[in-house]
Amino acid sequence: MKPRLLITTLLTAALSAHAGAQTGRQEVAVLKSTVEQFLQVQAGGLPGQVTVNVGAIDPRLNLAACAEPQAFFMPGARAWGKTTVGVRCAAPATWTVYIQANVTVVGEYIAAAAPLVQGQPIDAGQLTVLKGDLTMLPAGIATDVSQVIGRSATVSLPPGTPLRLDTLRSKPVVQSGQLVRLVSSGSNFSVSAEGRAMSTAGDGQVVQVRTGNGQQISGIAKTGGLVEVAF
Repeated sequence: MKPRLLITTLLTAALSAHAGAQTGRQEVAVLKSTVEQFLQVQAGGLPGQVTVNVGAIDPRLNLAACAEPQAFFMPGARAWGKTTVGVRCAAPATWTVYIQANVTVVGEYIAAAAPLVQGQPIDAGQLTVLKGDLTMLPAGIATDVSQVIGRSATVSLPPGTPLRLDTLRSKPVVQSGQLVRLVSSGSNFSVSAEGRAMSTAGDGQVVQVRTGNGQQISGIAKTGGLVEVAF
């Protein structure tokens, strides 16, 4: 929200609160501005242009005037798409009301510019950047090409498909059967040994390794044929 608009909103809320105090009834305008300001703050770090629209509030709502109404989220709610915000008063009266709102986040996201074949590494030429309301797309949409290049789709995808990170497989850094170096370190030690990977894994994924004496050890695959083991 722009500074001038925010100041105007705060002044409106203050005047409405004063009017409500005079009548003894909570002004609807104050409830609306309380929810709007709360959602603007909650959405401050979202990747895009945020717009908050507070739903209609029944003007017949009869609540005692509150000097400092407090907005809050119910568990699981967030400033994203259709949401519900609670507003409560602790003094001089005690009440709670729930208000519907909608938060749109218009930003860039990554989609397939060409058919993507399952299992094949994706390059920049196969991608396009589109713009839209991110809240209307599936969760986990890629918003930067660096999140996608070098990875592969778990299923074949047609052009125009928004790319979800949970449907992309990381580029393998360890191949099944490859000789790898097991490394482990702590505050007072650092050890390493050779082993053979028993599966293929991307950077940061768990991989099973068989050591020279036949022991199987789980570790985290890293670039350069390394597998980090925690003891």
